[in-house]
Amino acid sequence: MDLSDLTVVPLSPDTWDAFEALVERHNGIFSGCWCTWFTSLERDPERTYESNRELKRTLVHKDRNHAALVMDGDEAVAWAEYGPPCELPNIHHRKQYDETKDRDPDWRITCIFVDRRYRRSGVAKLALQGALDLIAASGGGLVEGYPHERPTKKVSSSFLYNGTRPMYEAAGFTFDRSKGLKNTVMRREVAPAG
Repeated sequence: MDLSDLTVVPLSPDTWDAFEALVERHNGIFSGCWCTWFTSLERDPERTYESNRELKRTLVHKDRNHAALVMDGDEAVAWAEYGPPCELPNIHHRKQYDETKDRDPDWRITCIFVDRRYRRSGVAKLALQGALDLIAASGGGLVEGYPHERPTKKVSSSFLYNGTRPMYEAAGFTFDRSKGLKNTVMRREVAPAG
């Protein structure tokens, strides 16, 4: 695959249909979450595939949910969700995270998803870089990501919902601390686009 054929665009009302088609091709992602898990601290047992889709659509249309969409022509094939902590308050191992933080980041990258047809080809790295570029265009600042440590055994890439530590290191992030057993907090300052 030639990555130069792919482009990165922001998730917006204009790109919603392409994003929606990607999620639908993968049965709503992780049991129908529609990449909404990070948007709320509430544990709502009533959330369903359809209510998650509607929540995501509403947030995107109100400019309260952001992602870098990787496009192959008119088809979305990956994304990297990002946003300020107020948009993405829910992260795994939150209690430990809060007890060990020295400050809040300006931005979080919480989820990277790649269409199964495009996995293991560098598309996740492209999505991550796309998120960083969009953050720079929005003024930059301290960015945190929460990737997994490098797996010690073969793991389906679908379970690496935010990539791996080596991928973040290659993108200029530095290790800040561990979070849980297999996750990390990685940080990088992103300068404003100029």
